[in-house]
Amino acid sequence: MALLDWIVIAIFFVALIGIIVWVMRQKQNNAEDYFLGGKDATWIAIGASIFASNIGSEHLIGLAGSGASSGMAMAHWEIQGWMILLLGWVFVPFYSRSMVITMPEFLERRYNSASRTILSLISLISYVLTKVAVTVYAGGLVFQQVFGIDTLWGIDFFWIAAIGLVVITALYTIFGGMKSVLYTSVLQTPILLLGSMIILVLGLKELGGWDKMMEICSSVEVNQYGDTMTNLIRDNRDPQYPWLGALIGSAVIGFWYWCTDQFIVQRVLSGKNEREARRGTIFGAYLKLLPVFLFLIPGMIAFALHQNLGDFLPLTENGLPNSDAAFPTLVAKLLPAGVKGLIVCGILAALMSSLASLFNSSAALFTIDFYQRFRPKTDPKKLVRIGQAATVVIVALGILWIPVMRSVGDVLYLYLQDVQSVLAPGIAAAFLMGICWKRASAQGGMWGLIAGLVIGLTRLGAKIYYSNATVVPGSNSNLFQYLFYDTNWLFFCGWMLVFCLLVVIIVSLLTKAPDQEKIRGLVFGTSTPEQRAATRASWNHWDVIHTVIILGITAAFYYYFW
Repeated sequence: MALLDWIVIAIFFVALIGIIVWVMRQKQNNAEDYFLGGKDATWIAIGASIFASNIGSEHLIGLAGSGASSGMAMAHWEIQGWMILLLGWVFVPFYSRSMVITMPEFLERRYNSASRTILSLISLISYVLTKVAVTVYAGGLVFQQVFGIDTLWGIDFFWIAAIGLVVITALYTIFGGMKSVLYTSVLQTPILLLGSMIILVLGLKELGGWDKMMEICSSVEVNQYGDTMTNLIRDNRDPQYPWLGALIGSAVIGFWYWCTDQFIVQRVLSGKNEREARRGTIFGAYLKLLPVFLFLIPGMIAFALHQNLGDFLPLTENGLPNSDAAFPTLVAKLLPAGVKGLIVCGILAALMSSLASLFNSSAALFTIDFYQRFRPKTDPKKLVRIGQAATVVIVALGILWIPVMRSVGDVLYLYLQDVQSVLAPGIAAAFLMGICWKRASAQGGMWGLIAGLVIGLTRLGAKIYYSNATVVPGSNSNLFQYLFYDTNWLFFCGWMLVFCLLVVIIVSLLTKAPDQEKIRGLVFGTSTPEQRAATRASWNHWDVIHTVIILGITAAFYYYFW
């Protein structure tokens, strides 16, 4: 790192501190101010925050790493702008009318308080054990690679980088709340985009252009059925990414993440009105078309450079190239002074933005879904303080989990998608039936969630048990092993959604129908004429045109990489 790089990083932090000080001077008198930024966010802030919150360590390390190891396979999860449009066009009107702060709170309005508690618990546990820990772990790893420092003051630099990242982010989230998350995203998103574009351009220039990358990667077969690294749609017998499983699994996980997860939806709930919220999702959908090119393609470029040069990527202990180091290696080896500083700011921006969103969402879940429910008369200013204290606890738990993650880092990183694929179906079924079907009862929604949780934990437990017992999938298979271990994770995700939907339908038909007054405005076909008129007034032909453009780009992408 040259002096110019450090100057660029210092300017970034001065700008960040300026935004945070400005936010702290705004009054935050109650929970809505603190967790939803006073509900006055514009579409630019919402869209930038959706994108910046989504881009975390799984992109900087995981997506580039998957590009370097398996090519285009993971692009199904990234070219999901159309799923954010579903949030804006279908779900925003129902969420806005319900006047909720959290997604579990919405389930309570639609079903019952037990559904709210179950979803809050699932969300909090998954945030601490996967998202916080993985983001911090990867942050420490990236900075160790980029700075090239192993130890500082006799301490492993990984820990200095990881804990420094957490403390800085926690401070501005605790004092600034949602508003600081939204407005720092407006600064961080352009820096992240610019930095990643520079890496893409310089990487292609070093390699010899797009055609050279496609030529090298299309000559590398990834299975025995003739599919190469550049194939997005792979043979249905592919052990990891069969095309039908990939389309179904990515859609189920995407629906849960983009349309029902507190982490993303909280950005949209902070919108000034329905129009700003929807336009925020359209802007976010445009930005979501970029990660494939900004992170996955650079991973493929790093792989192609390694094929050309033989020693571009660092090697793992077993002598294979370390694909997870693809993005930080491009930063360290290709960038000139000053630009490297800008990229480090971009990486910092991605990690801090993801962590800030997580801290704020977790604090909102704890404060609104647990504390306020049992102490409903709490002073609004005290609720803000409780939210700040909850953030500190969540940060501490995340840090305490890192040593466990670090000891089994690679394994847990592979488990991350698996965790999401078994968490998603039960929650997706409860929301889907809750909004689309008037007859879905409180008991139906609740048992759909419970079924999803039990099956998901059984699948994860079986995965850990059989993996550690070094059981080869398909060998000596009994029915339990076949269902919960041998079945491809994407097909399992699809069948699990079908099962959870059936649970919701059957239990609903066997139990008392919901009171029509209770679900008014929360389900298709129950909106009042005034509510329908308000929704219709919130969009015009430009919103439709931009939606069609995004869908067209998505279709063209699938056609090109088919």
